Amino acid sequence: MDDTATPSSTSIPAIDLPSEAFDAVLDELATRDPGEPLRFEGFTVETETSNGDATTYRLDPAGDEPQTGLSEAALHEALDARAPAVTDWYAFERAVGEFGPRRAFLRWIEDADGETVATRYAALAEGITRAWGELRITATVTDRGARRYDVRHVDDAGTPVGDLDRYDDPLDARDLVTTDAAGRYRPLKTAPTLAAGWVFADLGPHDAYETVETIYPATVANWHREREGDLDVSHWRETMARQSGIYGVVKTWDRGEGYEHVNWVAESCCADSQCLKRREWEYDEETDLDVDGGDGVFPCREPCSLVVSAARKWTRLESEQPRSYTFELTPSEKEQLETIVDAVADGRADEIREADVKDGANRFRARFLRAKRFDDNGTLCGVATDPDDAE
Repeated sequence: MDDTATPSSTSIPAIDLPSEAFDAVLDELATRDPGEPLRFEGFTVETETSNGDATTYRLDPAGDEPQTGLSEAALHEALDARAPAVTDWYAFERAVGEFGPRRAFLRWIEDADGETVATRYAALAEGITRAWGELRITATVTDRGARRYDVRHVDDAGTPVGDLDRYDDPLDARDLVTTDAAGRYRPLKTAPTLAAGWVFADLGPHDAYETVETIYPATVANWHREREGDLDVSHWRETMARQSGIYGVVKTWDRGEGYEHVNWVAESCCADSQCLKRREWEYDEETDLDVDGGDGVFPCREPCSLVVSAARKWTRLESEQPRSYTFELTPSEKEQLETIVDAVADGRADEIREADVKDGANRFRARFLRAKRFDDNGTLCGVATDPDDAE
């Protein structure tokens, strides 16, 4: 899926240089020695001389004659003519600030490390959209070069703001992620079950970042650490070695047969259909799992609590010894049971219409099979689970 939407227009919007951006340039130059330039895209500015009140400046455009001896007023006029580059500098250096996850993420949204100011401002005028899990994040620019952001569910693309529940406080997102569209609790915040119908509109950079991090905690931080080469991955065996109490039983899955068990765990829990993270942990540092880690934009650095909890249950179930059972089913009934398991595993059971009796997982088809093949005790074909229970 293409997670970036950039318009085709190449027309740079008219940008007025705000006084706070110009003042920030002067403040930055005041911290530098004369001759030490402040760099913008396409030109540099530096303090030329500073004798009491008689401060002059030099503007040095790339590939053109420099402007020297500029007064503060003349510098303001020169920078106003280059407002996109100056406001771009101000947006990230001062409005966003810190060199960390937030700055990297907001720059990634508009590809600030790959595209020119002109290209980005032309695109921002119409809106640059990125996907982050089930979020649709759109960045725009004001006529003063400030960034504004719209955060909503991908299913609400194109829906007018007035038709959605509007929020302004990033902390309000905590309630939105608690339950899915059917009102069921979401124990895994990165599951693809985020309910739609809301929007955080006209956010500034800080609130946009906090909204995303509230909906998908730590995803930006781990994405940034991975980009910086600092993602500390805790593989399966390392994570399980830390388990204690009721979860200590998971440690009984060691190499050999245990490796295959962990493949089953990853296939069950860590697929794109179940979690939007991209699994980076393996069995151990030397042993990769056979199961694909997924295509998510943000990484998963260790088995999560839900995976550990599920593995604990499966560890106990896998301790049972297999038995042979004999059932009498028609070929269609065998295939129907397979279809039912697939429908439940893929989460599509609720999507099967009552009238769609061709689907083996159809509710009426399943009820018919139960009426025919289950006895009064709810036992399939009357075959007892424990042979000692057989009459």
